[in-house]
Amino acid sequence: MKKLKLLLLGLLFFPLKSQDLQNKLDSIVQLQGLKAQDPALFIGIVKEGEILYQKVQGLANLQHQVAATASSRSNIASTAKQFTALMILDLSQQGKLSLEDDIRQYLPHLYPTIKDSIRIRHLLNHTSGIRDYCDMMSLQGKAWWRREGLDNKDVIELMQRQQSLAFKPGSRYKYSNTGYNLLAEIVALVSGEKFHLYAKAFFEKLGMPQSGFPKSYMQVIPELCLPYSDWGDGVWQEYPRLTSTAGEGFLYTSLKDQLHYEQLLQKAEESNNTLLLASQKSIPKAERKDYGFGLRLTDRKNHPAVHHDGSTGSYSSQVLRFPEEQISIFIMTSNSRVSTDALLQGISDLLLEDRPLKIAYSPLMTSLSAPAKNFNPVGQYRSPSGALIRINTEEKDLNWNSGTGSGIALQAETKNLYHPYYDENLKIGFWEDRLILFDPNGDTTVYPKIHIASPSYADFRSYLGTFSSEELDVNFTLSLEGESLMLQRGDWSTKKELTVFNRDEFRYRNYIFRVQRDPFDRVQELSLNYARALNIRFGKSHSLKTQATIASPQGSISISTIPAADGSASDIALTENNPEGNEIWYRQFGGSSYDKGSAVIATDDGYLLIGSTSSYGVGNYDILVIKTNKQGKKQWQKTYGRLMNDYGYAAALSEEGFLIKGSTQTCVDNDVFNCRTNVWFIYIDKKGNELSNEILEEI
Repeated sequence: MKKLKLLLLGLLFFPLKSQDLQNKLDSIVQLQGLKAQDPALFIGIVKEGEILYQKVQGLANLQHQVAATASSRSNIASTAKQFTALMILDLSQQGKLSLEDDIRQYLPHLYPTIKDSIRIRHLLNHTSGIRDYCDMMSLQGKAWWRREGLDNKDVIELMQRQQSLAFKPGSRYKYSNTGYNLLAEIVALVSGEKFHLYAKAFFEKLGMPQSGFPKSYMQVIPELCLPYSDWGDGVWQEYPRLTSTAGEGFLYTSLKDQLHYEQLLQKAEESNNTLLLASQKSIPKAERKDYGFGLRLTDRKNHPAVHHDGSTGSYSSQVLRFPEEQISIFIMTSNSRVSTDALLQGISDLLLEDRPLKIAYSPLMTSLSAPAKNFNPVGQYRSPSGALIRINTEEKDLNWNSGTGSGIALQAETKNLYHPYYDENLKIGFWEDRLILFDPNGDTTVYPKIHIASPSYADFRSYLGTFSSEELDVNFTLSLEGESLMLQRGDWSTKKELTVFNRDEFRYRNYIFRVQRDPFDRVQELSLNYARALNIRFGKSHSLKTQATIASPQGSISISTIPAADGSASDIALTENNPEGNEIWYRQFGGSSYDKGSAVIATDDGYLLIGSTSSYGVGNYDILVIKTNKQGKKQWQKTYGRLMNDYGYAAALSEEGFLIKGSTQTCVDNDVFNCRTNVWFIYIDKKGNELSNEILEEI
């Protein structure tokens, strides 16, 4: 008690009297409105190696009314990443691995076609380009947390199917849980032990016997805090726990253990603990310095800070360290109603005063000249990472839009300098078709304005079709309904309308698609950004088959070509046969020259015949399409072609009618020895009228 009193008297930096501290901290907790019979909440503060404040409130188990204690164990979710990283750092200091090692030295079946090095340090600070498994599984139609028994082996199996990365390793940052599942596997491979067993021994060496990653979600955990949510109706329900992944989260620990660890960190310099000292710094040789060993290296209230948070289901946690002041704040809860963000903010506001912000804008900001008379900041800009930024007006105010957000209002300072409404220190300038973000620390980020035309009707038609990802076994289909571009995932029961930004980009909620084209400007694939899973490739395919025979109510329908006896012409024959092969009826189509049948498809009221003709049309050969009723009687006939040879091969039903696949020939100066043949898709309505066409690929 004497030691605690001396400590409190020494807290002269606090903006309040030390004797008021306990009450002030308690009042911050009370703002959450929690009752004694609610799920558990844990808060601890360590200052200069000593526990300054400790709070345990609520129940670990509502069913049996078990009170939580400092030894109760809760899941700290992603705040656990610092301990997986600590194990990796420890193995590297022992010389058992190098942070510069390519991960395929340990996991050789991953990304066999990627030539760039994917280093262990890239996994540590989320710069590997490996996509987040949680979002990838959501794209597959079944969220990760619904997959009973999901474990790290399942994550690795999914990664083994991946042939591409979201970006070049080291080139940018994107938070990815997957990297820490892979780090856990590397720990197991290097140590020769299962990860949960190695981690248990590791924590015991740290003096944290109540901390560990369970082997299975079914494992009995002593003194466990069960997770509870009320989903807004005031009735507590236990949140389901079905998965067994580890490394990226799912560390069950106690307030007692976590405060002990904070004490170890604050005494690390005194004890010369090089492992713990290094763990709070940036990673050597890393391209990013603001995320280290499972920790964000940032600032709060303009004080250098180390921070991480975690949330999964009803569990959440926070750790915030101020190294200069030797203050650590730790919070965890099994209560989804608790805002750990609000608690952390309130406590840090109480313990530390704001430091003045050191402002040193780039000289470029002051040199911005007045905009030209026709200056208009409204438009679309590209971020350095490739994201689309949209500047538009809402009720005469300028707004910044990115991703799926609703927009951030910008307040004008001059005619071409603004700041977001929530931060007057962050400046946004517009200059010579560029958007420039000015950070008060002197950094600048340039966003070039992009000039991509709005899509034409032909562009809309070129998007239509099915796009598939072999990496995820997922497909999307794009179709038109009136003037709206519609999206349907393979497992969705309804279509969703896409918001079209420009010729190459559109979005539905947090699905952001970019059109990828070949050198001839033909649509080849879609690249999808979905939350933390970036640049997933979906190749375009068509459900077009050259079918000469199809099933019919009476048996089968067949299309064929009938040559004249002397070979001077040919016609198209359509025949319906019974199951024994006997003819039910026969129809013949054609003109005075050569007409050839290639395929037939069924429609609601009859059949569509696809072929080629030199009897009709404008060229040597044209694509021929004939529509019949159920008895083969012709309802209409159309040709599609150009000067040289055009042939029809297949068809498929579309939203507005039919999609015809054929080929078209183009000859330089009508020289038949200097020609090129391309695949040709023609979209027609139900009467055969052409809607649009596109040439997709060279044969």
